[in-house]
Amino acid sequence: MPAHYSFGGHEPASHVIVHVSDPHLLAGGARLGERYDVESTLERTLDAIRDTGARPAAIVVTGDLADLGEPDAYRRLRAAVEPFAADLGCQVIWVAGNHDERPALRQHLLGLAPTEQPVTGVWDLDGLRVIALDTSVPGWHHGDLDAEQLEWLRDALSEPAPHGTILAMHHPPLPSHIPLFDILELRHQDRLADILRGSDVRAILAGHLHYSSHGIFAGIPVSVASATCYTMNIARPAVEVNGMDAAQSFQLVHVYPDTVTHTVVPVIDAPTGDFFTREWAEQMASLTPEQRLDVFSRKPGR
Repeated sequence: MPAHYSFGGHEPASHVIVHVSDPHLLAGGARLGERYDVESTLERTLDAIRDTGARPAAIVVTGDLADLGEPDAYRRLRAAVEPFAADLGCQVIWVAGNHDERPALRQHLLGLAPTEQPVTGVWDLDGLRVIALDTSVPGWHHGDLDAEQLEWLRDALSEPAPHGTILAMHHPPLPSHIPLFDILELRHQDRLADILRGSDVRAILAGHLHYSSHGIFAGIPVSVASATCYTMNIARPAVEVNGMDAAQSFQLVHVYPDTVTHTVVPVIDAPTGDFFTREWAEQMASLTPEQRLDVFSRKPGR
């Protein structure tokens, strides 16, 4: 059976990335705010990723890996995610967020020296480059990028990658319609924009908001993944938005030669129809494009 069906005018994606954000784990498996079972929702998220059948090149986790920066929280996160990624045969790319503490993250998640150095990195995924930035500011919850990290980014982008670059960061370079969130936004966004304009960056992955959002920054699409721990109930008036234990999700990022798509995948247990089966897909694959169009596109009686 074919591993991928392509029935339209686009070639299959060259790369698939799983974009996860804001697990907010705590030491000892404690509940976040004594309310949210964040380890359980992370486990459900990993189960949902497996259920998609995707074979991603990487799992990118865009920050707030631990809620209080506790060493045990990072150890628990590593124990949950890295064996899972190994089973899928993919890379894990960890991104620091405002709730993270750099020394503990570096030591207990990455196995590095416990310093305050930014947590950054560059990965080559068969020609697709992923660059992780560290927008965290030690001791604060807003985001920023110092001059040294920006120059490092400029140098990393000096030569284009065969399939372009995806930038991963915690604080999105976008406004929020929730007024209070702007207090904690990424500062000095103009400096980042100056470096990204004209580069080969094709997409920016971010988190921080606990709800999915999309926009454009320096001509580049930005996709914010919702959280695995809890999400914001944005059905409320903007000044009254609060967290809820519902609507957790992750995103499947498909990289094509001419575009990048971001698909929100809800982490839910809900009755699902069974019309589109593997057998149905095989039948469609056996038809010519004209036959497929006649079977699936033509309205009854036309």
